[in-house]
Amino acid sequence: MKVGTDGTLLGAWTDITGVQSILDIGTGTGLVALMLAQRSQAHIDAVEIDAEAGIQARENVAKSPWRDRIQVYQGSVQDYATTCSKRYDLIVSNPPFFDNASKALQKARTVARHSDSLRQLDLLQVAEQLLSEKGRLAVIYPTESVQIFQEKAESFGFSCHRKLSVKPTLASPTKRIVLELGKHPLSSHENVLAIEATRRVYTPEFISLIKDFYLKY
Repeated sequence: MKVGTDGTLLGAWTDITGVQSILDIGTGTGLVALMLAQRSQAHIDAVEIDAEAGIQARENVAKSPWRDRIQVYQGSVQDYATTCSKRYDLIVSNPPFFDNASKALQKARTVARHSDSLRQLDLLQVAEQLLSEKGRLAVIYPTESVQIFQEKAESFGFSCHRKLSVKPTLASPTKRIVLELGKHPLSSHENVLAIEATRRVYTPEFISLIKDFYLKY
């Protein structure tokens, strides 16, 4: 599975202030977990349902400077939650989001991209169970999925604390939205980020956000 912009945005944008424990749901090859380990001193549990991706994540973690703070678990997060007694300060997920689109030929890519294995309701139920009292949930979704997700989140008592609308270019409509939610009351902050000013010319705001993770910046 390739390193994607969605995961990079989530790993770079998520607020890690005061965070001591993190759960990464659907870690894939470990990208977001590794980024958050680089940015914090937190202990991170990363759950991945696909066996091959889980193996890759363990290999990537083992080769990283943060191997002592990241633990990878292979299996569904629903199963993980049934035996987990921990409460996390932060839960992050770059979740699968295609509901009705045609399925990819490769099973691993299907699991990664389609919501069959992790529905929005599943994600919110796990977050409600495993977040600490003042814990936060950070996710990234396509624009068309966000309203439904926020409505479901509100039914669980979550409210939006931070929101980032992501546009491919300055002239493009918003394609992705990164959300940070919690159950403790906070005023909501919203920002817009364009990735490119022109073709392959990245905006200063995008470079500032991701420069610690890309060697060419």
